[in-house]
Amino acid sequence: MLTHETPAVKPAEDMIDPLNKGIGYLEQPIGHGEVAQRGWNLLREDLSLPAAVLYEDKLRHNLEWMRQFTAAYGAKHAPHGKTTMAPRLFAMQLDAGAWGMTLATAHQTQVAYEYGVRRVLMANQLIGRQNMVTIARLLRDPGFEFYCLVDSAEQIDQLGAYFSQSAQRLNVLIELGVAGGRAGVRDSRQLDAVLNALARWPDALFLSGIEVYESVLGDEAPIRAFLLHAVDVTNEVAAKKLFRRSPILLTGAGSAWYDVVAEIFCAGNFKDAVEVVLRPGCYLTHDVGAYRVAQARILASNPVAGQMSEGLLPGLHIWAYVQSVPEPEEAIIGMGRRDAAFDSGLPVPALHFRPGQIAPTPAPARWTVTKLMDQHAYLRIGPQDNLRPGDMMAFDIAHPCLTFDKWRILALVNSRYDVVDLIETYF
Repeated sequence: MLTHETPAVKPAEDMIDPLNKGIGYLEQPIGHGEVAQRGWNLLREDLSLPAAVLYEDKLRHNLEWMRQFTAAYGAKHAPHGKTTMAPRLFAMQLDAGAWGMTLATAHQTQVAYEYGVRRVLMANQLIGRQNMVTIARLLRDPGFEFYCLVDSAEQIDQLGAYFSQSAQRLNVLIELGVAGGRAGVRDSRQLDAVLNALARWPDALFLSGIEVYESVLGDEAPIRAFLLHAVDVTNEVAAKKLFRRSPILLTGAGSAWYDVVAEIFCAGNFKDAVEVVLRPGCYLTHDVGAYRVAQARILASNPVAGQMSEGLLPGLHIWAYVQSVPEPEEAIIGMGRRDAAFDSGLPVPALHFRPGQIAPTPAPARWTVTKLMDQHAYLRIGPQDNLRPGDMMAFDIAHPCLTFDKWRILALVNSRYDVVDLIETYF
């Protein structure tokens, strides 16, 4: 949540540095409020390419889609901010009804706090003195609500000793894990050890709920079993009256299986005793890789999603110039691994535009990126294709997380390709 007293963006730092890639030549920094007044337009070549471009209409569509989906289940939404690390996008998500923001590190939490976020679920263990110092400083603000994960007696004793000494209370969630997965309690023996350790620090550590990250499992059957196990553990710990938050937090859901998490957690017969919080973050910009595949499954199998309007839309492109056409069947594009994620699939040609034309046209399906280098992409074309150096192309991406973190500034454009704002990231 955002406080009314604290702006979403700090006015003292509400300036755009002219040295960021993707902007073009600026003599001096400009304020965010000046961007739309500049009259920049992507298709008029008012930006320096390559540039990362966000589409305002598609972001708003995705925000509303997820709001409706979450509301249909009676769940809350704390989108994972690590996807974008962009405070202006955090504000859009919170304005669209998000319960809070999910983050992964103390540093990310600090950034979110400085830009007005006042409820954070850190879906990670809080480890290390300086990270504890950071969170303790933020907790001096009585309006700041913070949760982190615990999964071992050793970690709990470290947290308990620090926050007991500072006379502060830390809200914690027990993370459940699976064999071969990431962090998290694996079995009843470890769960008992965690509960016993929490009992040693009643004034410092406040057990608030249960957390899972289901996507460490790749298939639906084991994911469903894991989520049902989380419901059982929640009931077991609740029966012992060990939770100290009411309602109990029960949270899960990356960006691939949030429908299954909603279905199982919201059907847990908890009534008002449990608050279910879903955490997908990549929904905001979506992609044409693994998340497009996941969305197709959700639209086909989930009854709530199936009754809604069209699904999530890709809202992020990398725009770049055709640099060279050295061979009839190959073009070289001025975009590379420094600009777009490549861990989950190479960028996909989406639009072609020749400066001076009226509007972009869809890229032919036969155009394919075959290789990325640091600053170049190899694009397979046909000998009949009339590509020229200086042509502009937009590329869909796979995995928005590792695309956002390559950019300090992303342009936000409207349906006419006018630049309405510049979105800063803080990785």
